[in-house]
Formats: sequence, C-alpha cells, structure tokens
Amino acid sequence: MLLDRTTRTKPWHRLAATVSAAAIGVSLLAGCGTEKSDKDEKETGAVAPAASGVFPVTVEHAFGSTTVKSAPKRVVTVGYTDDQSVLAFGIKPVGMVDQYPNPAGKSPDINTQWPWVKDKWGSAKPTVIMNNGDSGPNYEKIAALRPDLIIAVYSEVDKAAYDKLSKIAPVVGRTKAEKEPFSAPWQDNALQIAKALGKADEGQKMIQGVNDKLAAVKKAHPEFAQQTAVALSWYKDAVNPFTTTDVRGQVLTGMGFKGQTEIDKIAKGGFSTALSPERMDLIDVDRVFVINDKADTDALKNFDLFKNLKVTKNNKVSYVLDSEGPAAGAAISQATLLSMPYAIDELVKSIG
Repeated sequence: MLLDRTTRTKPWHRLAATVSAAAIGVSLLAGCGTEKSDKDEKETGAVAPAASGVFPVTVEHAFGSTTVKSAPKRVVTVGYTDDQSVLAFGIKPVGMVDQYPNPAGKSPDINTQWPWVKDKWGSAKPTVIMNNGDSGPNYEKIAALRPDLIIAVYSEVDKAAYDKLSKIAPVVGRTKAEKEPFSAPWQDNALQIAKALGKADEGQKMIQGVNDKLAAVKKAHPEFAQQTAVALSWYKDAVNPFTTTDVRGQVLTGMGFKGQTEIDKIAKGGFSTALSPERMDLIDVDRVFVINDKADTDALKNFDLFKNLKVTKNNKVSYVLDSEGPAAGAAISQATLLSMPYAIDELVKSIG
C-alpha cells in the first residue's frame, strides 16, 4: 500500500529553492517555440476537450484565484489522482504523476491501466512529471509539454511551488477550504477540477451519480449505520489505519458506516498513523478493511496483535488487494469520479 505521498516530509519549498531560475527560463523559452506537430500531440496524448465548457472561468483555490480563458487542450496534472478527474471529462492529460511505481521498463504505465481508466486513456502515453516519493515535480518536463493549464488539486503543492508552476501556465490549486493537503472531501476535489475545465454543471451531475450509488448502498445495508468501520494498511511493519478525513475513510462513511474519530486525534492532522501496540484497540471495531497486496496482507495476518483482535476472530475483516488483481484498493485510495463506482462495488462484494 502506498503511503509515501504524505508520510514523507513536504519539501516543495526546498525543491523550489534549488531549481535555478535559469533552468526554468530555458524550459519556458523551449516551450514558447513553434507549435508541436500532430505527431507530437498524439505521442503525448493531447486531445481537444470532449465539450467546449463555459469560459472564461475563474476558480478560487488555496493560493488565490486563477482565470482559465478558454478550453484547455494540453493539461498537466500535478496532483496524485488529478489525471483521473480530468479523464472523466474526456480530456487526456499530457503530463501526470505516477502514484503507483511503474515497474522499470514496463509499458504501458500501470497508472494508465487500472480497470476504471484504461479505456479512457486508450493508446495515449502521458509524460510522467513526478513519481510518488519524489521531492517535487519536474518543472523542466512540465514546461517542455507546453501546457495551457496545470491542475494541482490532490497535491501538497505549496505557495513556492505554485508560484514556480504559474510561470509555466495557469495553475488551479486545491480548494480554498482545505486546511491540510489530502483532507478535502473527494466531491470537493472533483468539483474543483470540473470548474477548472469549465464543466462545473457536468461535474455536479457526475458527483451526484456517485452519491446516488452510495445512497443505494446505505439503503440496501441499513445495518452499516450501527457499525464502526476502519480502513488500514500494513506499512513498515506496523498497522496504519486511515483517518475519517482521508479518502478511504470518506468512502466508508459515505456507505453508511460510522468512522473511528479517535484515530483522527492521534494522527494530528495526518491522513494515517502507525499504531503502537498499546493502541491496537482503536481498530478493534465492527468492521475492518485491509488495503494491501498479498505479501503485506500475509504479514499482517501473521501479526499476533492483529490475529487476537475480536474483529479478526469474528471474521469481520475484508482483505482488499491494492494494485494486484482487480486493484480494488487502488480504486478506493484514489476515490475519483472514475474509480468511485468501481470501488463501491468492490467494497460491497468484499463484505460478502
């Protein structure tokens, strides 16, 4: 299970300080050259928007406001899952973040092959402008892609990084109300991106479609309302539950489960926390969802403190594969307009 996106420190400001203005200037000059050929457009996956959208549009975000004057054709996504929300509106980003590490030499990129995005990407091969665990995006790569819009919503971009990205193209950052990166409701993230693409009304309808699906689960399973549920992963030899504000927690409460808010308190604003042995009681709730691939799942199953929990002995643990098999864990973790319907179906199936 990938936790690197926020368990690492947030060194965007350090990266911004080390990339020289000269380097950025060279990249920007390169980006302002002659128009790319049709062949170049196809290789980077750039396509015209599926619909024109409503423009100009001004989007407020954590760093101010950004006006998008016309329908973008070359979008770069700096957020970990922003590419999927852009795809949902029929636009293929020319640059994206690899949230899950792509095996060396493997093509196509695993992040373009999830069951819920594969058909949307088609044969397009977006440029990877950052990998999960990197200290920040590759500004020169981004500039070389000649974007007309950069989206950094599900991202830890700070003001320094935002300012540097803004020298390349208009940037729409995370929602204004989001106090900590990765803490906004998935609906807010989806709508923020929809606004940037001039498709706020369409975005609202798509969000409502997912909410209706969650409501249908609640109606079919009224017993969930009386149960507390926790999603967790085995990471670095420890049990790491996710908070109620993390997307995984949001999916569970969206289905009707109660959240374990005591985990939020010890996480102190983080999206997850490593439990000490004496706090394993926090996950001994009515239902647990384990998001890991097989090797880590097996390690957790052999962990005595986990084996001895009531929830484990009562067979109320759902083991959801992350990037292997149907990759339901990845769908849950990403919680995008494209992955949510798939994630909901898989979670319900896992309960049995």
